[in-house]
Amino acid sequence: MDRETIEPTVETVPDERAKQWAEYHHQFAAPSTYVYEFVWDTSAEAVGPFCTDVDGNVLLDFTSHVAAAPLGYNNPALRKKLEEFDLVDPLKIAGQDFYVSAGGSPSDPDLPGPSQLMERLVDATDHYDMDRVFLSNSGAEAVENAIKICYASGGHRGFTTEGAFHGRTLGALSLNRSKSVHRKGFPEVPGIVSVPYPSTQEAYERRWLTDGPGGNVVADKLHPDQGVIDPEEVAYLILEPIQGEGGYRPAHPEFARDLEELRAEYDLHVIADEIQSGLGRTGEMWAVDHLDLTPDVISAGKGLRVGATISRSDVFPEEKGRLSSTWGAGDLIASMQGALTVDVIHEQNLLENARTRGEQLRSRLEDAVEDRSELVDVRGRGLMLAVEFDTKDRREAVVEAAFERGLLTLGCGHKTLRLLPPLDVTEREIDLALEVLLEAIDDVTSA
Repeated sequence: MDRETIEPTVETVPDERAKQWAEYHHQFAAPSTYVYEFVWDTSAEAVGPFCTDVDGNVLLDFTSHVAAAPLGYNNPALRKKLEEFDLVDPLKIAGQDFYVSAGGSPSDPDLPGPSQLMERLVDATDHYDMDRVFLSNSGAEAVENAIKICYASGGHRGFTTEGAFHGRTLGALSLNRSKSVHRKGFPEVPGIVSVPYPSTQEAYERRWLTDGPGGNVVADKLHPDQGVIDPEEVAYLILEPIQGEGGYRPAHPEFARDLEELRAEYDLHVIADEIQSGLGRTGEMWAVDHLDLTPDVISAGKGLRVGATISRSDVFPEEKGRLSSTWGAGDLIASMQGALTVDVIHEQNLLENARTRGEQLRSRLEDAVEDRSELVDVRGRGLMLAVEFDTKDRREAVVEAAFERGLLTLGCGHKTLRLLPPLDVTEREIDLALEVLLEAIDDVTSA
């Protein structure tokens, strides 16, 4: 498969083999979310955003497995590094309870492992004075541990934002405010307070600012004389710098500055959930880097291959056993992939590519919005972009129409379509995807 010339080639999707695989899968799988019956053939050719399904169709993947594959398929630099690994068994050890070496010295190992991944994450958060990492299995676990260490520092309340999605484990579910289906009927962590998440000037002025004693929703609640919550009871405020499931809404810059002032005034711990937006997706290593807001904890996952809770020594509890023994720190392959992914992002200058290609994609999408009344908005940063439609039904129809033409996309929010190409996406690939997407939009609209 020649990445410089390959194009989407689709006969029928889903075709017979894909239907067979999906039917077989659902004989055993609990009900979950499946966007379409795309069945990736891992034994077939794939490169960059191009992949092959079990019926031989070649598709252009602009989902990157919901940002879990930031380098796309079979990145040659990453594959070359992985080829050096001589597999051993067991490939998983008991997390933080044991140490592991792949040869060489800690500062110059033959291959990186959990220790080296944590070192890279400390380097990537040095500008926030973060110096400690706890690895786990997933982004949801990274969030769980983020709120745990904040609770351990004191307080039993937490602020979450409207539209938020932080994971599907019970603690993380308690923080979700994007769709009721995620948490209805499940028990919740008590003391969680919902506050607005303004992403536009209009929402900032109408939903966030107040004429109360503090001047904004949270400051009013924490006001020493007229507030209704004792600041000493608040353990954290958690937010996504760009909401994912909530509709790809970036935090309004003034909203972020207000949070920074609250953080300083009340010693409020701010958790930045970077599960989807981190690792270069927005053109910076972390989406919070675009804001005048200093996080006390960063939760990372997806493209990192493991979950990671990153913070300062003074935030993590000192007592042994308070955090312990999840597989993430002991998953040798995943930790190595995470460390090497960070290396490739830097070696190939993919932050700059995310900015450049993101500007190309955004500019073309904004032109499309001007010409098509069924398109409402374009938003996001870098290669984390979305298009909002006038109705949910139209968005769903466009996702399906694009799939039938060989372009994989995903919905988010109520009526928004998100685009997450790999960080090394090329100008040609952006143009190809837009050609397919705009054709799908026009066909759905004219139907």
